[in-house]
Amino acid sequence: MNFLFNYILLFIALPFFSLFGQQKNFQEPHKPNIIIYLSDDQNAWDFRTFGNPQVDTSHVDRLIREGMTFSNAYTAQAICAPSRSQLFTGLFPMRNGCMANHLPVKNVPDINDYFNAIGYEVILAGKGHIKPSSVFNWTHFYHTAKNRLLPIDKVRKYIQNSSKPFCIIFASDLPHGPYPKQNDYIDKPLDYDPSAQNSNQKIARSKSGYYQNIADDNAQLGKVLSMLSELSVLDNSLFMYLSDHGLKGKWSVRETGLKVPMVLRWPNRIKPKTQSNQLVTIVDILPTLLQIAGGSVPSNIDGVSFLPILAGQENKIRDYVYGIATRQNIQSCYVFPSRSVRNQRYKYVRNFNSLEVVEQNMTSNQAVNAYIKRGAQAFPNVPFEEFYDLEKDPFEHQNLANNEAYTDIKKQLENQLVQWMTQQNDFLIDNKMPLIKPTLHPIDRISKWNKPPKALVGTLSEEDYLSLHY
Repeated sequence: MNFLFNYILLFIALPFFSLFGQQKNFQEPHKPNIIIYLSDDQNAWDFRTFGNPQVDTSHVDRLIREGMTFSNAYTAQAICAPSRSQLFTGLFPMRNGCMANHLPVKNVPDINDYFNAIGYEVILAGKGHIKPSSVFNWTHFYHTAKNRLLPIDKVRKYIQNSSKPFCIIFASDLPHGPYPKQNDYIDKPLDYDPSAQNSNQKIARSKSGYYQNIADDNAQLGKVLSMLSELSVLDNSLFMYLSDHGLKGKWSVRETGLKVPMVLRWPNRIKPKTQSNQLVTIVDILPTLLQIAGGSVPSNIDGVSFLPILAGQENKIRDYVYGIATRQNIQSCYVFPSRSVRNQRYKYVRNFNSLEVVEQNMTSNQAVNAYIKRGAQAFPNVPFEEFYDLEKDPFEHQNLANNEAYTDIKKQLENQLVQWMTQQNDFLIDNKMPLIKPTLHPIDRISKWNKPPKALVGTLSEEDYLSLHY
């Protein structure tokens, strides 16, 4: 009799349990909610846990204590849109089309397509800086507020009313400039920089504003974590924190730009206070998250899942990571493309328009040649080849390219780089020194950020640019 009574009560209560389950999104345990917090322009060392005592990063430090840190996480391009394009497509910049800032991606599948197909909704909250909308068809796109802060309340309302598993990307606009001139760091020490070659470095006036933006972003991250906890979402979701690239090495293939901080927290799945030293890249995030969500990894993307590492296995995911830089369609734009490859210890860099080789890049078009020469002259001390022992020299101060003791490993990395560039259909394989068609910063126009010689202003035509997908 008691059994029958309990059964009837359970039958009556089921709709209510279902309602609460839908509100909190835990009705499908095999499809965990996924949350990504992406900061903008933050050096990999500018966190208290990673050594900088001068900044307030308490909430990131919490994630580090409660999750897994990746000490060798990379983007393939140290600039905003190209880095985000990798995260959202699982493709390196040359293959997805966004290989210079502000360029649109090609018509390729993206995170929305992959996650929608397995029942997820995908929400972008904050900074976009990725196009076109015909590719990135977000379930919801909640734009950054006028004060540059994340629309946390809009995300809160979405979660409260959601009925499907979700992937939410909080794309912060900080600590990217502009930097506040009046801030809490003006009279505080600002000299921490392990990448500096000597202690007499000149400290930029903007650094206090950069630190203030870090502190403001940390406070914002804290609000996001609190909101998720209040909704009983945080401890039942995978939470990832990373930056799109470093500030100091922005626009280049330096370690200071390509290496990014990355931390994953997932209670009862990822062991806290752990670290992986394996090489991983931003393109690897999408296939990893797809596997976690119960989907399959597409065979035609560049990313490789690092799910075994999250399970506690220090598996080698990659033998190499790569880097590209164009220096075009950005502020102070020049024709100076670079490519790089590194393995666990060594790194090889090729600067295709250095002064050493600029004469080989000349074409029959004198207007184009003028900009090729100008690009080489802008970096007079950057050689054609660079080679570094990152174990002994992690911030690339001693170029070993001409050291015969490293000839074999340098040649091996050089061959690997050419092989990767060929696989990626890199335009430098078949073109001498192409000019990229600008979408925002014309190389032959005077602007607030770009100052070409007056004699070169307006000398380029549509036909002078490389034919691309946009």
